[in-house]
Amino acid sequence: MKSDTDHAISTMEQVIPVCIVIFVLVGPCFSQPAISLSPAVGPPTTNLRVSGSGLKPYSTIDIYFDTYCEVSAVADRSGSFSRIATPVPASALPGTHWVSAVERTEHIGAQGTFEVFTNWRQFHRHNMKRLNPYENVLNVNNVGDLDLKWSFTAVSGGGDLGSSLAVVDGIAYVESPDTYMYALNARTGALVWRYPTGGEVHSSPAVAKGVVYVGSVDGSVYALNARTGSLLWSYTTGNNVYSSPAVVDGVVYVGSLDNNVYALNARTGAKLWSFPTPGAVLSSPAVVNGVVYVGSNGGYMYALNARTGAKLWSYSNDSSVVSSPAVANGVVYVGSGYDVVALNACTGILLWSHRVGVITIPSPAVANGVVYTGTDGGEVFALNASTGAKLWSYGTGYVVDSAPAVANGVVYVGSWDHNLYALDGRTGAKLWSAATGSYVESSPSVVNGQVYVDSYDGKIYAFGLKYGAEEAYKPSKRPDLKLLRRFNLRVSKPIAAPPSADF
Repeated sequence: MKSDTDHAISTMEQVIPVCIVIFVLVGPCFSQPAISLSPAVGPPTTNLRVSGSGLKPYSTIDIYFDTYCEVSAVADRSGSFSRIATPVPASALPGTHWVSAVERTEHIGAQGTFEVFTNWRQFHRHNMKRLNPYENVLNVNNVGDLDLKWSFTAVSGGGDLGSSLAVVDGIAYVESPDTYMYALNARTGALVWRYPTGGEVHSSPAVAKGVVYVGSVDGSVYALNARTGSLLWSYTTGNNVYSSPAVVDGVVYVGSLDNNVYALNARTGAKLWSFPTPGAVLSSPAVVNGVVYVGSNGGYMYALNARTGAKLWSYSNDSSVVSSPAVANGVVYVGSGYDVVALNACTGILLWSHRVGVITIPSPAVANGVVYTGTDGGEVFALNASTGAKLWSYGTGYVVDSAPAVANGVVYVGSWDHNLYALDGRTGAKLWSAATGSYVESSPSVVNGQVYVDSYDGKIYAFGLKYGAEEAYKPSKRPDLKLLRRFNLRVSKPIAAPPSADF
């Protein structure tokens, strides 16, 4: 079943830096006032570039993000300007924002829209830190106002829903043990499309450049059109694929229970290389600076050359490595047996080890110098990332196999006690919790002011601020060009902005 969806998200006013005048020269162009934005979608801090035409020759053009002036330019003799760098403010909330280019004296100009999304593209980003650095709606002060927005039943009567959702440009992608890969409207939970794989799907999906990548118990890795769900290609390994793909620079990295790590061409599915390990690979790879970090049930943590698959180093403490590694500041953090270990990312040398006393399966999250992880003993631990010293722990009612997720100072984690928790990342204090119908082994995804998780009751859940608490985030109206004014600007040289990174 396939269908398309339209989606729109709230528009908000933001506080913007002071203006800078930039003089530019471009070729002639005569038309009605118009602007173009590149890119037109991205997270806060995106390097946005604005071009315009059809304006008064040699006029001063003020460029606004919502109602605040960002920069200014001087049009050339044809009334055009080109590629003026305008950073999207870090405070820009998710939704539609207006970018306006206005002639200062005539108060005429053109407008375009920029969509702010704080996407969660894979199990998490290629470094697997499970941190959303762009989330700016939910925080320690308002997370207690979270409420259920919607739920979607993927498996009637319950089922093993244990993977993390990818949420990209307003669509939530999630696996299901009923053999389907689902795409849902992230705001409403409405079904957009579903695709039947050849077996249960426990791998968390990854989304890159309009393609969804996911593994299946039928031993295959699938690439699906993110908009329609149509199959682009599939690659068959020798056994089940529980590992969640990591997609970096046009390559899909994934593990299989056939004891191999694979690198596949993201466009065609062709195998680039494979690396054999002494055990099944359930761990999801982290890819940083041309190196693939991945664990094996054979008791090893590996660092592989991302281009060739050649082994750079390996580490073993004689315990299986089911956990997916996180890489931050030159250190690899991973759960191994009864320990959380920190390894030098270049050499694999052990930097520290912290014994939690019980099996630690979840992948750690790393944020602000702290490593967060859960254990089969039902606790969430916060460890000093430099030393491994315990900072705090929080006890849930049962096993914590959910990998924590961190956003804006809040740690989100599920438990087998059927609850999803939000904890203060600094103190471990419980800020909020919500009950589901069964175990929560899934790792939460925190995107655009909502928290997504699935449960063994066969449902996917989305939590957002209560309707009363959402008032502060109501969209603002399209700015009136005649009311946009900002003077006393200083002169600067033209700015060339680099392309915005995939987020």
